[in-house]
Amino acid sequence: MATVLVPLAQGCEELEAVTIIDLLRRAGISVTVAGLEAGLITASRGVLLMPETTLDAVLDQDFDLVVLPGGLGGAQRLEADQRIAALLRRMAEQGRYIAAICAAPRVLASAGLLKDREATSYPGALEGQTDIRLSSAAVVRDGRFITSRGPGTAMDFALTLIEILCGQAQRDTVEAALQRS
Repeated sequence: MATVLVPLAQGCEELEAVTIIDLLRRAGISVTVAGLEAGLITASRGVLLMPETTLDAVLDQDFDLVVLPGGLGGAQRLEADQRIAALLRRMAEQGRYIAAICAAPRVLASAGLLKDREATSYPGALEGQTDIRLSSAAVVRDGRFITSRGPGTAMDFALTLIEILCGQAQRDTVEAALQRS
């Protein structure tokens, strides 16, 4: 079974966080939701989210994928957290998957992980990054790095992550149950 870590920071985008967690779990993926600190997370629109654990409690565990939800406030907190930067670099060195949506691709850029890669983000989140090939696509995959634009692309982003971790058939099964078409 694939394992995924979703770190949550104060100010994260709730639609992205919940969509990612929900869809990955529908696919049978083991998802660990970890707060940067203990306690409730107040998301960008005031929704309260309760992480199952703290980042410190899971830092030594191995995950197949780390997914960073966006939201400007959440992304800024993730970017400022040296534990996140170290985790992302370790994941990259181990050849594991790293994904970020909305403003969170800036966290990958700050960690030096998007240099000479194609990526997308919420408009302006990667502004001034001359060493990244910016795309306006809803979801971009460059090797083991997956980025997406924002709340409106969260479902496509999560389905792409399911496809990467579990295959097309599992993605199709989850997507069919969502009644998107």
